[in-house]
Amino acid sequence: MPHRQKGGTRKHEAPKKHIAGIVEVTRKGTGYMSWETGKEDIEIFPEKLNGALNGDQVEVEILSLFPRPRGRVKKVVARAKTEFVCTVKGGQVLADDQRFNEPIQVDGIPADGTKVLVELVSYDGKTAKGKIIETLGKAGEHRVEMNAIVMEHGFKTSFSPEVEKEAAELEKNHSKIIAEELPKRKDYRDRVTMTIDPVTAKDFDDALSMRELPDGKYEVGIHIADASFFAAPGTAIGEEAQKRGTSVYLVDATIPMLPHALSAGIASLKPDEDRLAFSAVFVLDKNANVLERTFTKSVIRSDKRFSYEEAQEVLDKQNGPYLKELNVMLKLATIMRKQRADDGAVDFGDNEVRFELDKDGKPLSVTRKTRIDTNWLIEEFMLLANREVATYISKLAAKVPGSNMVFLYRIHDEPKADRIEELATFVRAIGYEFNKKKKGSYGAKDIQGLLRQIEGKPEAALIRTATLRSMARAIYSTKNIGHFGLSFTHYTHFTSPIRRYPDMLVHRILASHLDGHPLTNKEFGDLEKLCIAATEQEAKAVQAERDSIKYKLVEYMTGKVGQTFDAVISGVTDWGLYVEDKASSAEGLVRVRSIGDDFYNYSAKEYALVGQKTQKKYALGDSVRVKLVAADLSARQLDFELAS
Repeated sequence: MPHRQKGGTRKHEAPKKHIAGIVEVTRKGTGYMSWETGKEDIEIFPEKLNGALNGDQVEVEILSLFPRPRGRVKKVVARAKTEFVCTVKGGQVLADDQRFNEPIQVDGIPADGTKVLVELVSYDGKTAKGKIIETLGKAGEHRVEMNAIVMEHGFKTSFSPEVEKEAAELEKNHSKIIAEELPKRKDYRDRVTMTIDPVTAKDFDDALSMRELPDGKYEVGIHIADASFFAAPGTAIGEEAQKRGTSVYLVDATIPMLPHALSAGIASLKPDEDRLAFSAVFVLDKNANVLERTFTKSVIRSDKRFSYEEAQEVLDKQNGPYLKELNVMLKLATIMRKQRADDGAVDFGDNEVRFELDKDGKPLSVTRKTRIDTNWLIEEFMLLANREVATYISKLAAKVPGSNMVFLYRIHDEPKADRIEELATFVRAIGYEFNKKKKGSYGAKDIQGLLRQIEGKPEAALIRTATLRSMARAIYSTKNIGHFGLSFTHYTHFTSPIRRYPDMLVHRILASHLDGHPLTNKEFGDLEKLCIAATEQEAKAVQAERDSIKYKLVEYMTGKVGQTFDAVISGVTDWGLYVEDKASSAEGLVRVRSIGDDFYNYSAKEYALVGQKTQKKYALGDSVRVKLVAADLSARQLDFELAS
């Protein structure tokens, strides 16, 4: 729900008849729309939404200003989306989106329990009409539910015949393409080159090469798949990649941005096969200082495909293929990581979980992922390439007075003072000191200090999540303000063009500069629009990933109703305690009415429920023993009770 300030507009101010904006609708059906800076959002009761749905662009008429602005929707200007995943229940087609609770009238209603994709044709707030455009399958089946989550966020699970045809043609002619491109590119096939990725990875965006030079320095090549070569502007593949913006990663599958023939085929840096790449090659000294840099289109040939665990085993045992190269790269990455930390970079750790699924997609086990050395070895070299590409373009622009040179940056603003102050209050309530000496002035090193304090503690995941939520969101922009979290002055996304459209754009822009034909001011407007669209698509993909994880966590817990768990209190409200199972990270609610030994009041200052008679306290971050009493898979909700 959007933030709403206390207090209303003065009575004598004349209402504005029609105000345009975007309405946000809560699960209870009430709408809110922001209008003027510093003024409370306009509240729109369900019966006055007149068919507006969450995220729609609307025109609103203000009805009153006191005690708070209230209005009604006069016109829906544009729908945020027109396709909804629905489930047939009791002969009715009901949207899975709980903020749209009217049944949709369609022709030919399928059997109960069927999931369908419905195009909304009309909705006036009373009657919704639509048409079924795809039948997904039976609700509850793994693939059906995963596809439903992707579609609910606006992503397609398949490609058009035009896209598939272009991809098949490129795949068929790949050998010819390599032969034609080789004379135009730098040939790095003689370098010892490897990929290091998750064991389940199919698309290999990046490869590393390493060789020691005669003077004791090191040449490190960061070779990135030249996906933009296969997805040129004006092609069906290029247009589809722009529309999707990103791949979507679910619990057990990837919905790729590029068709399979490219993403897992000719664009992917597979071992023992010639591949087109865009290479960032650096000469580093033994202290990991960058002495020379080269950016060039290339042809590479990976010698080895490692999983993170396989490369780690070589390092741990100090025995195995490419041990010398791995040792040098780990040494350099360790130096770079320490330097970033000294500069103020914030490491939020890793709260991800890993599922083991059976053949039908049912979760058998859930474990928290732990980062190993090879994870951040790759991370450091990708950060190096991203930083150096952005720095290179910025320095080029600075050399040309009045330059119109534009670029795509990945930026991360400093956290707003009120959000970081809320975080400080939050962690103090749990028992940690945050920036005690310099109250009111928070920096990256203060956040670093907090995260070091909680390392290894039961509440570490909770505080890391709260810290992340207090941060500004990283976005794409043509206006560089630096990256707060990484403590970089210049940063972009260059290293994952198979799965991120912004990286493709960066490849094109960098190539245009290297060719001596940089983007002009005329193209600036288009690039800024593409940045905004890519940021929006990224947010949708992240939410789809989270939804798939939440669904699988609830499904995993469904068979454990009646069992007890060690949990941590992850949220406190006046209606109950949110608790998170320490082993799986599954979160659910302990309703306040189920705590029967006293009457509990919510203390906002203490982030706690406090017993009226006993003064017994259940506070944020406390460890508790809980019993699972209900699991609702369709609503993705878990209900717990405190275990005696």
